[in-house]
Amino acid sequence: MFIIVIYNSSNGESIFKFQQGALMIKKIAFTMYPVQNMDRARQFYEKTLGLEVGKISAEGAWVEYDLPQGGCFAITTLAQGVIPSAHSGGSVAFEVDNLDDLVFQLKSKGVQFKIDLFASPVCRMAIAVDSEGNAFTLHQLT
Repeated sequence: MFIIVIYNSSNGESIFKFQQGALMIKKIAFTMYPVQNMDRARQFYEKTLGLEVGKISAEGAWVEYDLPQGGCFAITTLAQGVIPSAHSGGSVAFEVDNLDDLVFQLKSKGVQFKIDLFASPVCRMAIAVDSEGNAFTLHQLT
């Protein structure tokens, strides 16, 4: 293993560092779901779940939601050939403050749940389905 460091000659600060074998991945930049109908999907995520729009691409085919305590969730119509699915194996999990209240509110708005409230030793969850057919998890630490 070796390390390469390049310093700024005027102030001595390092301006580039590469370490062979170091993990190059820093964090998850965003989680993205494909959608078939952007207007319907935006209505669901903005009105039903209350997410606030962060960025929208110029043509409106990519919408990002920057979450209050970190993380970015995006929806897109650019994933050609990808069909939304609640059975794909992947899922986004949204951390919530009051799982019981939110599940009640979403059910009253007609949101379908794939798996109702359940508990693990460290958390409680429920898995719902969005307007496009993608599954998403609502999660609360215990």
